[in-house]
Amino acid sequence: MSRIINISFSYKEYESLEELNADDQELIISARAAAGLAYAPYSKFMVGAAMRLESGRIVHGSNVENAAFPSGICAERTVIAGSVSNYPDDKPVALAIAAITEGGLPAEFVSPCGNCRQVIAEEEERTGRQIKIILSGKNKILVIDGVGSLLPLQFGRDSLRINHP
Repeated sequence: MSRIINISFSYKEYESLEELNADDQELIISARAAAGLAYAPYSKFMVGAAMRLESGRIVHGSNVENAAFPSGICAERTVIAGSVSNYPDDKPVALAIAAITEGGLPAEFVSPCGNCRQVIAEEEERTGRQIKIILSGKNKILVIDGVGSLLPLQFGRDSLRINHP
């Protein structure tokens, strides 16, 4: 017997930076600044990520493109790799993502690609806690409680143990 099962999620939506608390505002501003440092000569799509760690430290990352596509790396993976490499015991609390195009800050938010969602999921699993995800655009900001909302039915550590005791 087959069934149809729906998956849904909730998020908070804001129209301006001023509606957010000071920590989230600072994180978005940091992500936007990181986007300005991206190396994106091919796509002209510059993405920045800023991650707040438990200590309060903010780590930055930007996308870095390469002529030997797909050798580049996304901002989200850059910031997580930098955080894990430099502060492995300082767990992430929140991650803000912002993009800049040739027209400036887009009206709508930018969401992480599938690879980045998987890397965020692994970081949540590694640290044992959800990471608040903040997606910012000029006219809309979304706050999501964890990557599980963006990546339902995710592949993880337990997936490797299926049918293996």
